[in-house]
Amino acid sequence: MSRSILPDLRTRTVWFLTGSQGLYGEETLRQVADQSRAVVAGLAGSPDIPVAVEWRPVLTDSTAIRRAMLDANADDAVIGVIAWMHTFSPAKMWIAGLDALQKPLLHLHTQANVELPWGEIDFDFMNLNQAAHGDREFGYIETRLGIPRTTVVGHVSDPAVTARVGSWTRAAAGRDATRGMRLARFGDNMRYVAVTEGDKTEAELRFGVQVNTWGVNDLVAAVDAVPDSAVDALVGEYLDLYDVAPVLVPGGARHASLRDGARIEAGLRAFLEEGGFAAFTDSFEDLGGLRQLPGLAVQRLMADGYGFGAEGDWKTAVLVRTAAVMGAGLPGGASLMEDYTYHLEPGNELILGAHMLEVSPALSTARASLEIHPLGIGGKDDPVRLVFTADPGPALVVALSDQRDRFRLVANVVDNVELPAPMPRLPVGRAVWKPRPDFRTSATAWLTAGAAHHTVMTTQVGVDVFRDFARMSGIELLVIDETTTIAGFENEVRWNAAYHRLAQGL
Repeated sequence: MSRSILPDLRTRTVWFLTGSQGLYGEETLRQVADQSRAVVAGLAGSPDIPVAVEWRPVLTDSTAIRRAMLDANADDAVIGVIAWMHTFSPAKMWIAGLDALQKPLLHLHTQANVELPWGEIDFDFMNLNQAAHGDREFGYIETRLGIPRTTVVGHVSDPAVTARVGSWTRAAAGRDATRGMRLARFGDNMRYVAVTEGDKTEAELRFGVQVNTWGVNDLVAAVDAVPDSAVDALVGEYLDLYDVAPVLVPGGARHASLRDGARIEAGLRAFLEEGGFAAFTDSFEDLGGLRQLPGLAVQRLMADGYGFGAEGDWKTAVLVRTAAVMGAGLPGGASLMEDYTYHLEPGNELILGAHMLEVSPALSTARASLEIHPLGIGGKDDPVRLVFTADPGPALVVALSDQRDRFRLVANVVDNVELPAPMPRLPVGRAVWKPRPDFRTSATAWLTAGAAHHTVMTTQVGVDVFRDFARMSGIELLVIDETTTIAGFENEVRWNAAYHRLAQGL
């Protein structure tokens, strides 16, 4: 039974703002309005764009522009603004509005027609169809004011244009998801680990996420309060959805452990729902009165759209939730992941990723196996968990780290592959992938960036979405893909360090 907490992106809206001026007269402005409505219809009709695109009245003066931006800020359903200068809209009119805008901005550089009607062009046509002119004026003021934005160029009938706009809307949905996100940490991070630490105050300022801690035994109280009827219902669901090991089925020797896992899931879910939390962390070093490390519960909650970070890693929990929202409605999923060990066969290097128990089954379309095995860490009862391998295909692994003066995202484009051989002695959720451009370059670049060992793996969205999200959030992004070279990457790290320190001012 799905209990998804992912938003229906169709309930999210981007406003389409068209710039012009009163100089052209009412007839021209009527044509501007008609043609901008046609552009909106082209966007709204594209399957690439998962959100609603709402046409707004043509803007011709500073007061109306500023009011439109303030209204966009105030409307919680609005996750971003698309701007197009259909005719020449003097950019000084946009200064106050752009300065006031707090939502993500996309500058669409397009025009009404695909081909020019060469033999019919006169000065009336030129006055109406001068986006090539007006958008350059708008681009200047965006740059002059230092406005973060994404620029998309081309006609809306081009699938590449709608796909790029769609990627931006998904990033805007992710940005919207972090604003006011509540994250519950059960206990602290794993002792002595560096990369899972971070500035939670800066995170609330930069992302909008609220990161606070609750005692593990607050969770234990919620687990203990779960009625047997709720446990029975979950056990029945497990039996329907998964290949359950014989020892775990009713009457099996370890069935009590399955019921313990179900009780943990029900209690954890209730705690998160009651507190309005969209993400959470735990740590095997601080399990309080829990009977086993939450494995099955965490896996299923991630598949429903919750963010999770192991060992107190709240930054990765934020990232998992954000990636899940950005990928809402697409095949695949988002999950906590960790590079565990390497297959170093020359020319066929592979990375085996997992994380003890906590990998989301949303990465696989195969029917998972529900099993119980010793963990050897945490000092609790053997935990139940789902066992599967991520589907082959393109994926992205992304890490979020605190670099003291900024947050840094590092993204590596990878290709998940079939499991090269059976792994009967590693009963966990896992993925095996080939990193781009190659193993040596990827690993060297990752280490050069000081990127985290915990990541989110997404099989739903690509680099463009994270690039837009980083721009919207004012954080750094380093990309490792088929174009990466070590020398170029090292230079980018140095240049970024200089840029971000200068950009903060004194």
